[in-house]
Amino acid sequence: MSEAAYAQPTPRLLYVHDDLTDELARGAGAGSPAAALARALLTLLARDAERVRVLTLDAQVERVVAQGGHAPFALALGIGAAGERVAEALHARAGWFPRVRRIGLTREEDGRGGYRVVGTEPGELRSQLDGMADCASLAVVDDTVFSGLTMRTLISALPEPARRRTRAFCLRGVAESIARVGTLCPITAGVAAPGRRLEDVSFINASGLVRRVAIRRPGQPPLAFFERPDWIRAWFPEAHAEVLALCVRLSALLDGSSSG
Repeated sequence: MSEAAYAQPTPRLLYVHDDLTDELARGAGAGSPAAALARALLTLLARDAERVRVLTLDAQVERVVAQGGHAPFALALGIGAAGERVAEALHARAGWFPRVRRIGLTREEDGRGGYRVVGTEPGELRSQLDGMADCASLAVVDDTVFSGLTMRTLISALPEPARRRTRAFCLRGVAESIARVGTLCPITAGVAAPGRRLEDVSFINASGLVRRVAIRRPGQPPLAFFERPDWIRAWFPEAHAEVLALCVRLSALLDGSSSG
């Protein structure tokens, strides 16, 4: 696989979802070395205030809820662990999703510069959607709609009667990609950023910088973003060496914690 096929430009605006600092403060303790490194990393990223926007979960949830209420859905389908967490956070705030089912889907590099959607659970996607046709109301929930490929794949796989009763939700995404999902069913997004993907606007999770879950490749272990240093250089051109060093240190610390 040619990694050059996945080269990243420097986006005009980069959104970083902070899913690290609170998690590590809760899990390892606010005074732990891991939590301190996470705070230092996010502070460093936010220093480029003209280009980098750090997003918090609570603020994005509030932006979704502010767009209007909904009666509780009969079932919410969370795309992967991230979508499940978003559905739970929205339910805690607004009470929309009393029943959440995780759907195991993710995006994987195809080795030719593109991506494909692959399952992360046993069985095909359609088997994960058994019983959907009779659902009185259905929500599809994810954290980010970047290309929209994963969400569109899931919604397109729904039985037509269920799709007519479906609404999608995400915390953030590219406005053009969100609009494409909107051709399949209504969608509510907390942050909808205009512009071209990658060149004008990009989104990353802070956890992806240091955890080996961010970059999925066929037949190979997943990578963290820091393991593609050219991406770090493109995203954070003024501070890439500092960012990379912090990512390497924090990743090693987290690996040591999980193995110990």
